[in-house]
Amino acid sequence: MDRLSGMAVFAKVAETKSFSEAARRLGLSKSAVSKHITRLERDLKARLINRTTRRLSLTEIGAAYYEHCARMVAEAEAADLVVSRLHATPRGVLKLTTPAAFGHLEIAPGISELLTRYPEMAVQIVMNDRPVDLAEEGFDVAIRLTEEPPQNVVARKLTTIRWVTCAAPDYIARHGAPRAPQDLQSHNCLFYSFLESSIEWRFRSARGELTVRAAGNFTANNSEALREAAVRGLGVALLPTFTVAGDLREGRLRPVLEDYEVEGAVANDVYVLYLPTRYLSPKVRAFIDFFVEYFSRERDR
Repeated sequence: MDRLSGMAVFAKVAETKSFSEAARRLGLSKSAVSKHITRLERDLKARLINRTTRRLSLTEIGAAYYEHCARMVAEAEAADLVVSRLHATPRGVLKLTTPAAFGHLEIAPGISELLTRYPEMAVQIVMNDRPVDLAEEGFDVAIRLTEEPPQNVVARKLTTIRWVTCAAPDYIARHGAPRAPQDLQSHNCLFYSFLESSIEWRFRSARGELTVRAAGNFTANNSEALREAAVRGLGVALLPTFTVAGDLREGRLRPVLEDYEVEGAVANDVYVLYLPTRYLSPKVRAFIDFFVEYFSRERDR
C-alpha cells in the first residue's frame, strides 16, 4: 500500500512539475510529498526526479516509470467512477433465490414492474426450497418462509402468509367435509414432505388450540404439486392462499373447517434475507424497498 501511495504521489508531482502544487492537489503537506518520493526512490534504488532550486524534471527512468504510474492512477479513478455510478443508480445483475411456489406465484409477477422501474438492473432467479448460504453460493438476496430467520444475515419481513384447509367439491361429495379438526383423522390429507412439523396441523377456535397429525397417501415438497392433487380430488390439503386463491374463487376448491383459524404447515412469515454490510448496494436496496411496497398493496392472495 505504501508503494501504491508513493506511485500516486509521484504521478502528481510529475504532472504538476512541483512538489508544492502536488501537495496542494493531494491535500498533503510538502514535506509529506517529499518523503513519499524519497521512500519510493530508495525502494526502487533509482533516481526518478532531478531537483534544482529553480526547476524539477524527470530522469529517463522517472519518465518511463511515470507512464505506468499514470495508468495506475487513471485506472483507480475509473474504478472510483464505476463505484459512484453504481451507487447512484440501481444497476447490474441481482442474483435471487426463492422457494419455488412462492417465487413463481408471488415474486416473479413483480419482477417485470421492478425492472421497468430500474431498467439498468437484471434479475437472475434460482427457485428451490432448500436453505442457501448467501456468501458461499453468491446470492445477493434470499426469500424465505420462516418463523426464525438465521442469525448471520439481515432479515426484513415482506408479508404474512394466510393458510386455508380445502378440498375439491368432488372429494367432499365422496367423503364428506370434516366439521372439526379431529375429523381429519378419517380423511386423506395432503401435506408437505420436507418438514416433520408440516405433518402437525394446528387449529385455533374459541375453545382453544388443537393439533391434528395429518396422514395420507400423497406428500410433496412443493405447494403447487399439493394444490394440483387437491384440485383433482385426492384429499384435503392445508395450503397458502396465494397458491389457491383462484381455485377458491372459481369453485375448483372449497374451504373446510371455516370456523377454525389455521396456522401454517411450514411458516407464516416471509422475509427477504441479505448479508450484513456497511454499504448496501443500490440494486439490493431497490429490490428490498420495491417488494416491501409490492406486498403492502391490496391484492388477491
